[in-house]
Order: sequence, then C-alpha cells, then structure tokens
Amino acid sequence: MQDKLTLMIPGPTPVPETVLKAMGRHPIGHRSADFQAIVKRTTEQLRWLHQTESTVLAMAGSGTSAMEAGIINVLSKGDTVLCGDNGKFGERWVKVAQAYGLQVQVIKAEWGQPLDPEAFRTALEADTGKAIKAVILTHSETSTGVINDLQTIAAHVKAHGTALTIADCVTSLGACNVPMDAWGLDVVGSGSQKGYMMPPGLGFVAMSDRAWEAYGRSDLPKFYLDLGKYRKSAAQDSNPFTPPVNLYFALEAALEMMQAEGLDNIFARHERHRRATQAAMKAMGLPLYASEGHGSPAITAVAPNGIDAESLRKEVKNRFDILLAGGQDHLKGKVFRIGHLGFVADRDVLTAVAAIEATLQALGLDSGSTGAGVAAAAVELAR
Repeated sequence: MQDKLTLMIPGPTPVPETVLKAMGRHPIGHRSADFQAIVKRTTEQLRWLHQTESTVLAMAGSGTSAMEAGIINVLSKGDTVLCGDNGKFGERWVKVAQAYGLQVQVIKAEWGQPLDPEAFRTALEADTGKAIKAVILTHSETSTGVINDLQTIAAHVKAHGTALTIADCVTSLGACNVPMDAWGLDVVGSGSQKGYMMPPGLGFVAMSDRAWEAYGRSDLPKFYLDLGKYRKSAAQDSNPFTPPVNLYFALEAALEMMQAEGLDNIFARHERHRRATQAAMKAMGLPLYASEGHGSPAITAVAPNGIDAESLRKEVKNRFDILLAGGQDHLKGKVFRIGHLGFVADRDVLTAVAAIEATLQALGLDSGSTGAGVAAAAVELAR
C-alpha cells in the first residue's frame, strides 16, 4: 500500500505527526527574537534530557559531526587516547582520531561482545605518566545491538584523574538512562534522527567543565566545528552559523513530547520493547547476535542461522512495507537488525514481530510454533 512504510531501523526513526507539523511551519529569521526564544527553550530542554547543568550545543550535522567535534575540541596534536572498538562505530572513532594525528590505543572486543571495563581500568592504571588524555567509546553500538557499560568505564576514567570520557550516545540518549553529570561524562555526542524522534540534520554535543578546560589547551584544527563559537552564541540564545531553523521547530516539539512522557517512562518503554523483541526472536528460533545480557534498548540484532538475512529483510519490506536494518561490513547477509528506538509503540513491535514470523512461514523457514513470536512479545509487553 502506498505511503505505508514503517521504519524499524536504528535511524532515521519514525517521526510523530506533531513534530512533522511543527517542521512544516514557514521559516523565521535565525537572528530574530522569536528564534532566540526557541533556542533558549530548547537549551533548557536539552539539559533536562542529558541530565546535566552543562549547556548542550546544537549544530547542523549528524551524530558523526557531533562526535568529531567532541574529539577535536578537547585534544591536541599527538595526544594519546584509548578508543573502544567492538563494532562499526567504535571503528569510526578510531579512524577519526587517527585522521587528526592522535596516538590511538585500541581496546577491542569481538563484534557482538561488550567492551570489558577491566581492560580500560588496567590500561588507565598502568598509565602512571598520565599520557592518556581521553577515552573514546560508543555506549550503544548500533551495528551489533550491544550496550556497553559506560557507567563503569567512565568511573575508571575519572579515577585516572587526567583523561576525559568522550561518549558516543547517539542511539542511547533518549532510550536509556545517561545521566551525564552523575556518571562524570565529559563529552556526550548525539544526533536528531534517533531517540529525539526527528529527521536527520542536527548534532548535539554536551561538555563538562573539565572538557572546557581541555578546550582551552586544544590545538587541533577546527573552524565550523569549533565548539567555543557555539558556546559563545548559545549564551546569547543564538548560533554562530545559519542553523536549520525548521529542525529547531521540530526539536522543540519533540522535546515537549519527551518531557510530557517523562524520562523514567521513556526508559521503561525502550526496555519493554527490548525484552519483547528479544523474547520474540528466541521463540521463533532466531539467535540474537549480541551477547546475552548486553542487548541495547535501542536495537536488536538477529543472526538467523542458515537464512540469508538480506533476503528476509527484502521479503518483509515487499510483503509488509516494514523496513528492517541489515548487517554492516562482514555481517551483511548474516544479521538483520530491528530498531525499537524513539517514536515506537507496543503496536509497532508486535507488528514487526508478526511480519517477520509470517515471512518466515511463507518462505518455509519457520522453526517454531505458529504465533510463538507474537505470543512471547505480548507476554513481555504486558509486564
């Protein structure tokens, strides 16, 4: 059926009608008092979402731009950093750091496995000369559906005394608890097309006082991504460059929806959807890719043994107009991913599970009892 596509991918995520309508307003001047009022309101709302007293800076760009900005604004040429790598995005931050001439020490885990906090503790405690200036890692590794123990790793970084924690929270912010100040996170990057329930186009960076102190020492090249410019403008409820005005309309509407739901309810909803999706896949005989107990509340990765994951995704889209995500790099054809992030309701999870189950049955690939996946999901959604 035309115009019926349902996004069940980790981004872009579904956008509420309220947010779409807000974005459809006629643009206003980005130096006007009306726009400054929107910047002022959204700045406070962003502090609420990040659970921080720091100013959260918004820029035109994706989550990658936010993370690159976070890295280059607090580090200097030749600095040593620890970078966690257990998926596509961990790999990306290694590449970004290397592109700027940083000395990168990588702590790896196999794709599908979480990063080991003890490996970070060991490396940081061995750094008696305090050469390590930052630890860079992904909280929710979108490529594998793994959630890393950011809280524990950040505590080890804080004990080091010198290093900063730079966290990719692109698919965790707005999906699970990320209390920036309570956990002592120094740089948090995110993007609008995930838990914010918006189209792509805005990146967000929050920095602690320690991070701003490091900014004063940083000598890496930057111009458009110079966060000092954004901080100075934010203090005047403005932006140093031309911002995507209509996305600010959407941001205000989305954050109002999130505040109405409340952080605890948002986190509980995402956790409920994680449990329901995982239980459904297991009931259908489809193995999960993420290590047991380390599944992300934003996305579930599934490794269907003996089934071409790309063919399954194609059939689900053709039959039901539901878009699932595929595997990346060496996981292409081996893994499919179900996004349950942002503007996703219980109904959406049940629909996606039923579509996958019906497709497997139609292809003669189902290995469980008819309706087992839907039944398992329903049990978890009712809890």
